[in-house]
Amino acid sequence: MTKIDDSRLIEQARAYWERCRGARAMPARADIEPGAMVAFLTNVVLIDVLRDPLDFRYRLIGTEVENHSAERHTGRRISEIPGRAPPSSVWDNLAAVAERGKPSDRSVPYVGPLKDFVRTRQVTLPLSADGATVDKLLIVIEYLRASAAATP
Repeated sequence: MTKIDDSRLIEQARAYWERCRGARAMPARADIEPGAMVAFLTNVVLIDVLRDPLDFRYRLIGTEVENHSAERHTGRRISEIPGRAPPSSVWDNLAAVAERGKPSDRSVPYVGPLKDFVRTRQVTLPLSADGATVDKLLIVIEYLRASAAATP
C-alpha cells in the first residue's frame, strides 16, 4: 500500500490568515508579514485579481513552487497560460475565491517535472485592501509524495 506523506503547511497557512484577519472578513496584503510565514514562505504564490474583465496575474512565486514548475510564470496573466485559462479548474477556483471572499482548500494530482510527487494540497486565501473586494489571492501549495513505507 502506498502512503501519502502529509505535513502541516496548509493548516499553518490557514491559521496565519485567520490571525491576520482578526474580526474582519479577510486581511489586506499589508497585514501579511513574510517573516511570520517562514514555515511555508517558499510554498507561497501571490496573485493579483484584475477586474473588468476578470483575470489574474502572478505577482510572486515562492522558490519551492518554482522548483516544481516546468515554466516560470511571474508577471504572466493566467488567461495567457494554456491549461489554466478558462475554462479550467484552476481558473474556476480562483474566480470563486475572488467572487466569494472565502478560502478554498483543494487536493489535486501533481503535474510537474519531479516524478516522485503524486498530489498537491492547496489553500487559496483572499486578501482585500478595502475589506470587501478581493484584490489579491495568497495561495500555499504543499507537494505530497508517495513514500515507500508499507502499512502492515
